Amino acid sequence: MRGVISAAMLSQLEDYGYKNAFDVVYGCSAGGINGAYFLAGETWYPLSIYYDDLTTKRFVDFSRPLRRRPILDLSYSFDHVMERVKPLDYEAVLRSPIPLAVPVTDVDALRTVVLREFSSRQHLKDALRASAWLPVAVPGTVALPDVPRAVDGGVLTALPFRLALDDGCTHVLSLSTRPMRPAGSGFNLLHRFTYLHLEKVRRGLGSGYLAAIREKHDDQERLRRMRTAPGADGPYVLDLAPLPWMPELKRHELKHGPLLRHARMAYGIAFCATEGRPAGLIRRGGIRAMPRLMVVDSAHGRSGHHTGPAARGPVRPEGL
Repeated sequence: MRGVISAAMLSQLEDYGYKNAFDVVYGCSAGGINGAYFLAGETWYPLSIYYDDLTTKRFVDFSRPLRRRPILDLSYSFDHVMERVKPLDYEAVLRSPIPLAVPVTDVDALRTVVLREFSSRQHLKDALRASAWLPVAVPGTVALPDVPRAVDGGVLTALPFRLALDDGCTHVLSLSTRPMRPAGSGFNLLHRFTYLHLEKVRRGLGSGYLAAIREKHDDQERLRRMRTAPGADGPYVLDLAPLPWMPELKRHELKHGPLLRHARMAYGIAFCATEGRPAGLIRRGGIRAMPRLMVVDSAHGRSGHHTGPAARGPVRPEGL
């Protein structure tokens, strides 16, 4: 559910004309879905999926394992919400001149695989579903033409900005969903439980997961330094994230209010970063992000009229 934060940041980037500044979009799990909607040219209405459509036990229910069912119901999100309620235009993503890179974990090879070439709508949908195949919450693995056994791409690569650097990207905008606070260290109970679960799926997968958590802690410190001291020669990475004083959104939050508040704060963060405004304005109430209203008619197709800040003319910095 923390994906509502990066979804709101992407909405701001689209509204203020930054979409075409990017050469490639990397997204894992909820980030991959957000990236797909962004490339389809529609970010405001799917942003509401988090606080309107996923705040139900049809999507996440911690009692389901007692009935031998997964905690997360990906069929509800992919086959109902993303197909019927607020459809993702898969064809628009496939046509986009900006490619979508979707990392998944190859369970048998014990490595992260970045999927890029999608042969069809179904291929793209399957890749996004595999990238969201969260260990523990969704048992087992999913089969892809490219990867026989796949799970969430974040298992072995926690922060996808690393994949962009590996591909030679020189300027990277990273969207994080947890507040800018000192990097953690060590492992909590959830990490250890996930390790045991993954070791049962494939020996060595759990160990790789713990190594990725250690790497994540180092990367978070690296991202913190690069916000103020990026270095003279690059590569340059700017990580946007909730500010230190902001509360952390629970990954399983199902209340409408907190999700909407975090979306509004995240939009404000991206606005301050791209428009050169002091972030303190958010805390003082000097700026407030106001969600749009749009009609979604599931029975007869989607319609709506809206205007936004993008009408002032796009701002497209080169080199991102």
